[in-house]
Amino acid sequence: MSEETQQRAVVKSAVMSEEMLNEAIYISADVVKKHKKQKKIAEEVKKAMDKKYGPTWHCVVGKDYGSFVTFDAKNLLFFYLDDQAILLFKRG
Repeated sequence: MSEETQQRAVVKSAVMSEEMLNEAIYISADVVKKHKKQKKIAEEVKKAMDKKYGPTWHCVVGKDYGSFVTFDAKNLLFFYLDDQAILLFKRG
C-alpha cells in the first residue's frame, strides 16, 4: 500500500490479517479513484474481494450510517478513506 493511501485511510476496526487489511484498503482506494457514486464503489469493492478471497463479501459505503453485522471469523474491516466510511465484511 502506498504511503499516500496509508495517510488517507483511517482504520476504526479490523478483524483480519494484516495482509488482507492492506489489500482491502488498496482495492478500495483504487475503486474510489475511479468512481464517485457510493453504490458503485460498494459494488466494485465487493466484487474485487469476492474474486480475491472468495464469496460472500458485503460492502457498505457512506458518510452517515449505523451498522450492526454478523461476520465470518477474521473477515471484518471498518475504515475511513478520505470522507467516506467503508464497512467490509464476509458472511456466508
